[in-house]
Amino acid sequence: MRDGQRMALIGAACAVVVGAAGVGAYALVSGGDDAGAQSRTAGSAGPAEKKPEAVPTGPPSAAEVRTTAREFLAAWQSGDLAAASSLTDDKKAAATALKSFRNDAKAESVTLTEGTRQDDEVRYEVSAAIRYDEELDTTLDYNTSLTVVRDTRTGRPVVKWQPTVVHPKLKAGQRIVTDAAGDPEVTTVDRNGTELTKEEFPELGAILDDVRKRYADKTDGTAGVETRIVTGGADAEGAEAAEAKKEDKEDKDVATLSVLSKGTPGELRTTLDAKLQKAAQRQLAGKAKGSAVAIRPSTGEILAVANTPATGFNSALRGSLAPGSTWKVVTSGMLIDKGLAKSAAQHPCPKYFTYGGWRFQNLDKFEIKGGTFAQSFAASCNTAFISQAPDLKNDDLTAYARDAFGLGLDWQVGTGTFDGAVPVQSDAQMAASLIGQGAVRMNPLTMASVAATVKDGTFRQPVIVPQSLDNRTLARAPRGLSATTAAELRALMKQTAVGGTAAEAMAPVGGDKGAKTGSAEVDGQDKPNAWFIAYKDDLAVGAVIPNSGHGGKNAGPVVAAILNAG
Repeated sequence: MRDGQRMALIGAACAVVVGAAGVGAYALVSGGDDAGAQSRTAGSAGPAEKKPEAVPTGPPSAAEVRTTAREFLAAWQSGDLAAASSLTDDKKAAATALKSFRNDAKAESVTLTEGTRQDDEVRYEVSAAIRYDEELDTTLDYNTSLTVVRDTRTGRPVVKWQPTVVHPKLKAGQRIVTDAAGDPEVTTVDRNGTELTKEEFPELGAILDDVRKRYADKTDGTAGVETRIVTGGADAEGAEAAEAKKEDKEDKDVATLSVLSKGTPGELRTTLDAKLQKAAQRQLAGKAKGSAVAIRPSTGEILAVANTPATGFNSALRGSLAPGSTWKVVTSGMLIDKGLAKSAAQHPCPKYFTYGGWRFQNLDKFEIKGGTFAQSFAASCNTAFISQAPDLKNDDLTAYARDAFGLGLDWQVGTGTFDGAVPVQSDAQMAASLIGQGAVRMNPLTMASVAATVKDGTFRQPVIVPQSLDNRTLARAPRGLSATTAAELRALMKQTAVGGTAAEAMAPVGGDKGAKTGSAEVDGQDKPNAWFIAYKDDLAVGAVIPNSGHGGKNAGPVVAAILNAG
């Protein structure tokens, strides 16, 4: 207790009587509603033959209410929490709550001032001296009340225990704590230090919230110190129990009672590029739905994540859609590795091919007679891929997508993502998977990664928060692309960008470039989902415009503009 501070109860006049054991009791001397009160000091022993007195019943008298309240408040103020708890109808709960207020709220001392009484309720003022450390302290002042009831077993008047005895806003399962209030504030910035806000970049809102939650404690910010009501955690069992349970049950803020100090924001740097982010989002403006992701192939850093509607579902990172013919990049790598295809070699591209009871065909039922695999790839010939199904095992595509392109592994991007799915299938469904239909599911993030892997020759798991911030383990493709296969895939994508289905969209794009179009049929839609993936120098982009038609005409211009903006 601080110098000069005195424990005193301001109310009806009373005097402290200290017995031999040093325990204080109140002898009431005032009149009014206390008149006729019986002294609680021990009297002389009665005759040995005296019959036990009957247990008092009924509501406590005004004198009992006042006296019980004074004794409880005096014990609490003096720091004798055991004595205070013994004056309640729930000693265990009272002791836990009062100890928590002292230890968790860091109430160094309390001054309790008795106020008015109405029936069995006594109001009082609380002035708690809160000391967090040698430099941070405050005084928490408030009014609350207690109710006196009669113990049905002993007949003794006691305080009815309830959390509001400690604080009027306190409820069961809650406690008051004084500590650093959660995680520090975070200023999220792009790779160049430009601040990223939800107001300026609404499409990044959910991502910004997520990365702040994940990495706030990794920044150099400091949380402010507050006295607050929380629920959960130790369930008001005290500071030590709170620490022991912290990993299992986190506290949740209910109300802030006092601010001892304000925190300082920490800076969280992402891999995003604000300029490219603006360009990507601008390309989706006016479209009902769409999403795009830009990646740096040499590092796997995510430079832009765009969605429309801006505040809708984050399809760019979390979507699960059939990728259509853009998937033929992955299938081509598998066929090349297995010796079932080679760019310059002749390869069948018939109008139809039947497998597993399904008859597959090309767009407008075209065919390429005597053509090469490179020509089939550039024209996006479905049957050129379906025709290889008889020579494949059911799990070949699943294994290759995982081992060479890292798809379906557990990516640690820094925010929530769907990392692709290539389930093992058989018969017609396996054949459909070869052209990005069936049960293959991707999104612009995973397909931009496919383009980036081809461009760089190595799968580099995409990240939106640098790995150096938390040293998390990134996914690695078990086998990776061979140099020969990577070179062939680059040649195939370049031919498609220059003279194939992607040529019109990629015409304005210079530099070392490659692309692949895709149109994924979806049941119940009037038009296919338009897909397009491409790279230019050290930038790769994947985009999908749902229910819009051909990939080259609808998603291609979006991707090309983002590439040129980079």
